[in-house]
Amino acid sequence: MYKLILKLAWKNSFLRRSRTLLVIIMIAVSMSMMLAIEGIYDGMVENMVDKNKRSDSGDISIFAKEYRINKDLAYMIKNADEIKAEIENMQGAQAVVLRVKAEGLLSTARKSSFASVVGIDLQAEERFGKFSEFLKEGSIDLQKQGAIVGIELAKTLKVGVGSKVVFSTQDIRGEINSIALYVRAIVQTTNISLDNSAIFIDINQLHKFLGTDSKNAMQIAIRGEDKELYGKLKIAFANLDVKSFLELQPMIKQMQDLMIIFNSVTFLIVMGVVFIGIFGVMYVSILDRVREFGIMISVGMHYKYITIQIFLESIVIGVLGYLSGALLGAVLLTYLEHYGIDLSAFSDALATWGYEAVIYATIKTSYFTTTLGAIMAASIFSVIIPLRKIKKLNPIEVIKAEK
Repeated sequence: MYKLILKLAWKNSFLRRSRTLLVIIMIAVSMSMMLAIEGIYDGMVENMVDKNKRSDSGDISIFAKEYRINKDLAYMIKNADEIKAEIENMQGAQAVVLRVKAEGLLSTARKSSFASVVGIDLQAEERFGKFSEFLKEGSIDLQKQGAIVGIELAKTLKVGVGSKVVFSTQDIRGEINSIALYVRAIVQTTNISLDNSAIFIDINQLHKFLGTDSKNAMQIAIRGEDKELYGKLKIAFANLDVKSFLELQPMIKQMQDLMIIFNSVTFLIVMGVVFIGIFGVMYVSILDRVREFGIMISVGMHYKYITIQIFLESIVIGVLGYLSGALLGAVLLTYLEHYGIDLSAFSDALATWGYEAVIYATIKTSYFTTTLGAIMAASIFSVIIPLRKIKKLNPIEVIKAEK
C-alpha cells in the first residue's frame, strides 16, 4: 500500500509540471541568495575577528592590573619573559608575543597627531599573526631607526615610505623624550585603533627609548583555540588582568549579535516565501483533485493514506527545491570564498569600519542543515490547511458534482 502511495505522490507532484518547476526554481533561487548573504556577512565578521586577533589581542591577552585604565608605564608585567615561557609550555597555547606600548605625539615638519608606539619583535609577530600580510607600502624592516605606521595615521600626517617622523612621550623617569624615525612601511590591519594611531618599532629599541626593563611588557598576547586555556590562565595568573578576545572587543561581539539577528530575519523571510510557494501549489493541486479524493474515500481508502500521500507530494517538492538551492548556493559560496566581492570603490569607508575592500564569504555546514530542516518544516505545515478541506469532503456530493 505504501509503495503505491509513494508512486502516486511522485506522479501527482508533477501533475502540473510547469507549476511545480516554477516553485522548485523559486525555492532554489531564494535559498541560494540567502546562503550567499549569510556567507558574506559571516565572512566579513570572521575576517575582522581574524585580523584583530593577529594584529593585537590574540585569543587572550594578559595585562598588569590597572594598566587598561591608566595606560601608564608604571603598570607593566614584571618578568614578562618568564611568564611568556611558562605559557608557551601550556597545552593549547599556539603562539605568544610580548608587546610594549606608550602614548605620545607623532609629528612631522607640518603636522602632528596623538599616537601609540608599539614595541614588537617582528619575527615573533610573524609567527603569531603573519604580520607581513598587513603590508601596504614599503618593506617590513624595523632596523636602523625604522618604523611601521598604520595607514590612517599615515594619511592624517601625510607621510609615506621614507618620510621622517618624531615621536615624543614621557619615559619611565617622567621626562619628555623624543625619537626620530624613518617610515619603512605602511600597514593596514583593519584594526581601527591600530590603523588610526599606531606606530610600530622594535621592542628592544622602545625599551631603550623609554628606559624600561627589557624583561617587562605591557601586554602578553596569546593565540590558542583551546577553550580551557582561558580558565587555566585566569587561575595561574590571578594577580594579572587576563582578558578574552570578546572581553577586549565588545564592539565585535555586538556586531556578531547583529549579524545573527540580520541572518535570522533573512532566513525567516526566505522560509516564509518557501512556505507560501509550496502552500499555493498544494492548495491548488488539491482543489483540482477534489473529485479524485472523494472517489478514493468512497471506495474505502482511509483518510490517513490520503494524508500520507499529500505530505509526500509536498516533501518531494521541498526536497527537489532544497537540492537545487543547495547546489546553486554551494557554487555561489565557493566563488565568493575564492574571489569575493570587490568593493574597492568604497575602500576608504570600509576601512574606517575595519573592513577590507574585497569581502570574502565563508562556508558553514550549518547553513545547509538548518535550511534543510526549515524547508522540510515548511513543506509539512503548508499542507495542513488543504488537508482539513479534504477531511470535510462529503464523498457522495463530490462524486455527483460535475468536474
